[in-house]
Amino acid sequence: MKSVSISGSLRENVGKKDAKKHRNEGKVPCVLYGGKEHVHFVTEEISFKKLVYSPDAYTVKLNLNEKEYNAILQDIQYHPVSDNILHADFLEIFDDKPVTIHIPVKVIGTSEGILKGGRLIQKLRKLKIKALPGNLIDDFVVDITPLEIGDSIRISDIKRDNIMFLDPPNSVIVGVRVTRVIVEEVPVAVEGAVPAEGAAAVPGAIPGAAPGAVPPAGEKEKGKEAEKGKEKGKKK
Repeated sequence: MKSVSISGSLRENVGKKDAKKHRNEGKVPCVLYGGKEHVHFVTEEISFKKLVYSPDAYTVKLNLNEKEYNAILQDIQYHPVSDNILHADFLEIFDDKPVTIHIPVKVIGTSEGILKGGRLIQKLRKLKIKALPGNLIDDFVVDITPLEIGDSIRISDIKRDNIMFLDPPNSVIVGVRVTRVIVEEVPVAVEGAVPAEGAAAVPGAIPGAAPGAVPPAGEKEKGKEAEKGKEKGKKK
């Protein structure tokens, strides 16, 4: 697994006042635990650039007063407004003790389902695992080439020796979903269409005309006179 080196100096005093003094100098108060005793130290904030602002996972080699420790970043706190790093916790690791860490997922390939119009959805970008330091890997490579629309890759589909997955086995890492646009079909009136048998006739409508067609002014009056003539004949 990839590693970064961070140099720091041990803190002579521990407390809020001392921590504030170091922060004003551009340094970050840190604690290393997991060993025989806690080690309090400070380091330059710029030392976290590669470790924090990166999608990759790293182990850390801490150089403190000419003594080296192997560790992983366990927790980090930021200022709510400036986003400056306020504090960091490191966990010392040993070759014979398993550690818990998040490993990034690297997606490769071109899915068959995407070529057919599907959409790629990646739900997990890091997987939580437990393993000995010697068995840690840089990333999990997931090939999506065979995925059709509706297919997915779950944690249970990934097999690694000497690595324990801590997320639920049925958790979806990546999948291909359908993208569908529904277009509502609106009936279009056809010129010369005949109303269905039993359909009510529209007064004044022109025989053979499209439904809703309005007759010319003269034709409309003739239609009204014809209707009146029919009514008079019925009364007689």
